[in-house]
Amino acid sequence: MNVMMSASQPVYRLEDVAHRYHQQPVLAIDRLDIQASSIVGLVGPNGSGKSTLLKLLAFILRPTAGHILFDGQPAAPFDDRVRFQVTLLTQEPYLMKRTVFNNIAYGLNVRKDRGDRTEPVHSALAMVGLDPDAFAGRMWDELSGGEAQRVALAARLVLKPKVLLLDEPTASVDAASSELIRTASLRARSEWGTTLVIASHDREWIYDVCDDVHHLFKGVPAGTGRSNMVFGPWIADDHGRWFKRLGDGRQLAVPPPPAPDATAFFDPTDLRILSGENDRIPEGTMRLDGTLTRLSLDNTTNHLYADVRIGTLTLVVQITESHLASITLHQGWPVRLSYRPACVRWR
Repeated sequence: MNVMMSASQPVYRLEDVAHRYHQQPVLAIDRLDIQASSIVGLVGPNGSGKSTLLKLLAFILRPTAGHILFDGQPAAPFDDRVRFQVTLLTQEPYLMKRTVFNNIAYGLNVRKDRGDRTEPVHSALAMVGLDPDAFAGRMWDELSGGEAQRVALAARLVLKPKVLLLDEPTASVDAASSELIRTASLRARSEWGTTLVIASHDREWIYDVCDDVHHLFKGVPAGTGRSNMVFGPWIADDHGRWFKRLGDGRQLAVPPPPAPDATAFFDPTDLRILSGENDRIPEGTMRLDGTLTRLSLDNTTNHLYADVRIGTLTLVVQITESHLASITLHQGWPVRLSYRPACVRWR
């Protein structure tokens, strides 16, 4: 999981980091650099090690092996040097049994900040889209799920952290709260230079705002950027051909997997949207019919990507500028993909 180095010192450097729970390996990263003021996305299936990595970056856990440097210096859980510079927001908000105001002011009190708490607390509430006059005096149990998550975020933003770690922060909230959480997090980066590390299944957020996206699979790095992970089980027919059922009678054909439950990786550049019914494809290439659900432009590379829904599966396709000139794409339109099974990589 390597990030391209810049001239500046990274805010994080992980070297030979491994972590185990009850002797069971859950994470193994040879090297990871995260640059200051960057936005880094973490993607992968449940159990891939994303939450463990965030806890290590938050200095809540000490790695079983290896070293984590913060601003070039070793750091350990609850060091005063990192205690108020790094903060983690989890999927389930944790609020103390007190008012919203006192929940948000708690970190300032522990940090022994001088001055009145009203202005910073009210500013943090406004930042997450909550009216200070209406919410500051409410008790912790008088909030909806989305409101509680926004108050939990405000309690972190009030510290103006150097690093904000987000572990599925919008997975359990309504759409309006989700958008406000995204907006407030991005404001922290633009206004204070806060580094954001986001673990999320929200493809739109991850791929539209992140400078780097890292894939984790079974605790180890599985590449960067956009990729397609397709999980088993894989089925063999009577002729020895392997495939995955996608619903509506559609099948994804693959070469023989190393195991029926193996995971297949498709590079977006190995998929192609055909321009018409009669578009010729080379021998050994398969076709799939789907629906275009989204077009997005990668802010870092300026590459155009299409999300294509095929039964129960969504595949990401990179569209080249020359190819774009030969096709017309609209959200909701049916499209036909081609791919070569020989290009599949297995894990």
